[in-house]
Amino acid sequence: MDDHPRTMRQVPRTTSGTHALHDIQLFTGLFMGSICILLLFAMPAVAQSTATPMPENASAKSYGDGWECDIGYRLRGDACDAVVVPQNAYETNRTYGSGWECLRGFRQSGQTDCVTIAVPADAFLDPSGRRWHCKRGFLKVDDTCQKVFVPANAYLVDTTFGSAWECGRGFTAADDICVAIAVPANAYLNTSSYGRAWTCSRGYIERGGLCEAVAFPANAYFDDATYGKGWKCERGYAANGVNSEAIVIPTNAHLDRSGNRWECDRNFQKSKGLCVLDN
Repeated sequence: MDDHPRTMRQVPRTTSGTHALHDIQLFTGLFMGSICILLLFAMPAVAQSTATPMPENASAKSYGDGWECDIGYRLRGDACDAVVVPQNAYETNRTYGSGWECLRGFRQSGQTDCVTIAVPADAFLDPSGRRWHCKRGFLKVDDTCQKVFVPANAYLVDTTFGSAWECGRGFTAADDICVAIAVPANAYLNTSSYGRAWTCSRGYIERGGLCEAVAFPANAYFDDATYGKGWKCERGYAANGVNSEAIVIPTNAHLDRSGNRWECDRNFQKSKGLCVLDN
């Protein structure tokens, strides 16, 4: 037996060995990172592959991904259940909405019922079958139709609110009756919807609720304008109080368009009642 212990010789690490180990670690890290990235991109595909399968009574959508329930079925959880049509309703044959609608004369109450529309006396269902209106001659008051009272000398009319009445020609409304319009002598009824209901006859003018004859002077004529004196001067004359006097036209002047005033000729201007040359 060898009395001298064996000496283990240490092999020093070389610089090239250290670099090799570092390269291995770096490669391993890059490889594992790539695996993680690939797994992340693969997750949606996995999720899609595990999506809810198409149930019975369903079909693939005509556009896009996924599926939808067939006509006559509605989604309940993950299944397509048949649409339950309540009494007094019909199937709409649509893929959206409740799948049913109430029949004419019924209205939806809650989510599962169709109740009768209560139509009062003297009323009728409109074309939609979901509302009612009062007949002509009746007015809607709350949930009833009340008869419209038409006084003497009046007639029924249709308004946006229902039936009403208006007074006939020659009458005006006073409270709930129609009273005769007092038309003075030498006047007649007009068709105006506002103001006086009568107009003075030609040759007369209204003063104080009466129609008085218009007295106009010589060289004037009757004027039926709603304002003024009731008469106008002839051409070449001008009103002076109750008279119509001849207009004195200075030199280099002429009557204007109205015929009842004068104005200077071109290149002349008025000065102290005359027409002087405009220099």
